[in-house]
Amino acid sequence: MDVRDLLRSVQLTGSAHGWHATRSAWRRQRIDKRDLPRRGPERARVPGAALDAEPMPGGGVVRFTRSSLRVRVAVGGAVFCGWDGAGPAPSYALAGEGPGGGSCPAADTRAVLEPDKDGWRVVSERLTVLVSRQGAVEMRTPGGLLLRRELPPRWWDETGQREGDGGARWAQRSETPADARVYGLGGRAGGPRLPAGGYRLWNSDPGGSFGPGDDPLYITMPVQMVVADAGCHLIFHDCTWDGRITLRDGAEGAGSGHDRPGGCEVRMDGGPLRYWVIAGTPSRVLTGWTALTGRPALPPRWALGHHHSRWGFGSEREVRRVVAGYRERDLPLSAVHLDIDHLDGHRVFTVDERRFPDLPGMAREFAAQGVRLVSIVDPAVKAEPGLAVYEEGAAVDAFVRDGRGRQVRGVVWPGQSVFPDFTDPRARAWWGGLYAERLARGFSGVWHDMNEPVSFAAFGDPTLPRSARHVLEGRGGDHREAHNVYGLAMARAGYEGLRRLRPEQRPFLFSRSGWAGMQRYGGTWSGDVVTGWEGLRASLALVLGLGLCGVPFSGPDVGGFTGTPSPELYLRWFQLGAYLPFFRTHSAIDAGRREPWEFGDEVLAHVRESLAERVRLLPYLETLSHIARSTGAPYVRPLWWNAPDDRSLRENGDAFLLGDALLVAPVLEEGAVKRSVRLPRGRWYDTATGTRYKGRTQVLLDAPLGRIPVLAKAGAVLPVAGADGGLELEAWAPRQTRTGSGVVFTGDPEGWQAPRMERFVSRWVDGELVVERDGGGAPGYPVRVRGGPA
Repeated sequence: MDVRDLLRSVQLTGSAHGWHATRSAWRRQRIDKRDLPRRGPERARVPGAALDAEPMPGGGVVRFTRSSLRVRVAVGGAVFCGWDGAGPAPSYALAGEGPGGGSCPAADTRAVLEPDKDGWRVVSERLTVLVSRQGAVEMRTPGGLLLRRELPPRWWDETGQREGDGGARWAQRSETPADARVYGLGGRAGGPRLPAGGYRLWNSDPGGSFGPGDDPLYITMPVQMVVADAGCHLIFHDCTWDGRITLRDGAEGAGSGHDRPGGCEVRMDGGPLRYWVIAGTPSRVLTGWTALTGRPALPPRWALGHHHSRWGFGSEREVRRVVAGYRERDLPLSAVHLDIDHLDGHRVFTVDERRFPDLPGMAREFAAQGVRLVSIVDPAVKAEPGLAVYEEGAAVDAFVRDGRGRQVRGVVWPGQSVFPDFTDPRARAWWGGLYAERLARGFSGVWHDMNEPVSFAAFGDPTLPRSARHVLEGRGGDHREAHNVYGLAMARAGYEGLRRLRPEQRPFLFSRSGWAGMQRYGGTWSGDVVTGWEGLRASLALVLGLGLCGVPFSGPDVGGFTGTPSPELYLRWFQLGAYLPFFRTHSAIDAGRREPWEFGDEVLAHVRESLAERVRLLPYLETLSHIARSTGAPYVRPLWWNAPDDRSLRENGDAFLLGDALLVAPVLEEGAVKRSVRLPRGRWYDTATGTRYKGRTQVLLDAPLGRIPVLAKAGAVLPVAGADGGLELEAWAPRQTRTGSGVVFTGDPEGWQAPRMERFVSRWVDGELVVERDGGGAPGYPVRVRGGPA
């Protein structure tokens, strides 16, 4: 029993679920011992010597003594490599509606497999792929610089097992340049730049609040964004099984020519050995990645405002009190979230009518004030005869079963529960229809929780038995393959259901767990981050890392999930949250309150300023949401986003770019009233003081309790809300010899009509900064010029 198991066991002992969780843990072990295939004797295997090669559209196949490698360049430049006959599809990561999963983009027929001096090569627009006669694969830039080298893989086949049946364990080592730095791997609290060490690939509820040292968390993805002097690339190992990635930092030989490369080792317990590589600038990489796995869902405009939530509102009366508190203090509020305590005995798709007697009426009242209701939805269904959701699900055979055909049962908040098999299209269709009940109650959005999936256990892995059977789009398999995509498939069921039920409106859905491609259906949040300065730092790491994995819409529980933050910590967290895509306060049932007025008059005054700035920036955030939708570029970007060649920025994880126009430097240390930040290239203005700074320098900025440093890039033209609520342009002066620019998206706030995109340029004319439409003409909006000529 490890430390996490011990803590979980102590927490559950004496609780209402303690005895059931203990029985569930024993039952899970028993089922796995009975139904999981036992591994027999294994033999190690490597590809062996090359035999021949066959050109095919976009690349070709190289055959080795004991394996084969397929190389395929897709339209758009992404390169696929698959061993042992593995193809790009079926895949849960890929966008589209291919049989059994996403579909693969068409091959780029200009790319051809051809002989090379040491093997074979495939030349494409952005990458040259070199395959050696021993099975090593190199990815190089068109100029010949090495981005990564995949060494020949190794498999551990069971004796008598057919090669390529997907059951073999495998490992592959890689090498990257000595200066390379790695980001991503899903939601990692210790980032955003990931230090050397091991990272597990198994979506996990940490069993309590987490901090920077806890790993894995709710969203793990085998997605690495690698940044080096040679260039940037993303590599994605498309395998959903449990695994581990061990990162290794390189070391440079200070001009001696004896650099030690960096790299990683990927080990998987089974599944296909296949991967995609996309190279280019960070923006081109994310554009290519989201073209492959799906563009991010576009949130409705109201979802970009401030959300308030708490586990433990307890009653309709308390929710009304909180919303009235915001209104009475003139604090903007966009949404209120109801946690599991509003349900009848924690049963999904129900309401405790005694404590919440008129949810539809309350929703209508709030909507008139501009406040929406968002509902939690857990996947676990109480196994209760007579309960409508349980009976309906059983009738359509929607629940996960074990190897003997019995419903798999676990313990979650409502007690003994069963779990929909979201890898079954029929179960997804049934589940999606259930959201009609939420819409009828007046909810405008949905929050998926506990969908790793979680089944309480006093010891061991708190999830379903690994032997549990899943449909997997008709292929069939067990939970070892389905676990990591369970949350992703649930998000698909909810998103598609909401689209069918309310086709005129864009769904608002966010999910605690997911996998590569989850951005197609919505966003996520931090989960149960610990209340403390370390939790505040982890919050930013999670948002930055997820954005580089293609999930741009995320944010933390402002104030932390547990405990009671000090007034200073709460304020600094609130100030950070005001500049993140998903801006929500939230806390546990036994934690302190999170209403701004609970922390004193000084904090309340500063919170009011942060909320006013959030409202002012809503047009800019809406523009960033459309940019994310069309290109995959995250709202929140690392400082090296436009300057990956600046090594000093690669280590910086305590500041970020909001779009290209703003640089935000949150205060992450207790008692700090100043903070330093390394600026990217260009000129930057302190938005509070107007002070101008040169880029590529380290600057010390004032950070009084009332604000965090925010800098605007010289030349930026960004949309903001004016004093009258209308849109205006804020133009930050470029250097006199330069021009500036900006883009603005406006349009349908909740529906599907195509947005209107407008481009603007700024330039100096006779000592005056003039802003006009790209191509000429008046801007059509009020313009406010900030800064002066450099």
